[in-house]
Amino acid sequence: MGLISGFAEVVAGSRLYCSAPFGFSDQPDFVNAVAKLKTALEPLALLRELRTVEQGLGKKVVRENGPRVIDLDLLMHGDHVIDSEELILPHPGIVERDFVLLPLCDLAPEVLHPVLRKNFKELKASLADQHVVGTPEDWSLDLFSDTSE
Repeated sequence: MGLISGFAEVVAGSRLYCSAPFGFSDQPDFVNAVAKLKTALEPLALLRELRTVEQGLGKKVVRENGPRVIDLDLLMHGDHVIDSEELILPHPGIVERDFVLLPLCDLAPEVLHPVLRKNFKELKASLADQHVVGTPEDWSLDLFSDTSE
């Protein structure tokens, strides 16, 4: 059984993007990607399941924006707009981080941000800061599979 197959199906994945560390610079580069999921879960339930996967993979937050094994963010969930203590959708980092927008553009450049009503391609063109380094690399959706079966 895959890591998330109990609650979602990974239907597409972006390329991998390396970026300079965000926030706390004395650490290795980050590796970033976006996956498109198909799920029946509501946004908050999906976020909680993603956190369970992170914990299962050994995520420990020592300091905000510090090194970690995995960081799964819920960027969007259809056209849902949520602003709660536990979840903000769409994720506020979408509009300010190329390491989020570039992978989103791999998957869905014409999808509209549900609040700004601009597509990801337009948002990417307006970015000032560049964090991505090097050339993006392809990866396999098999990363989400449990190979112990």
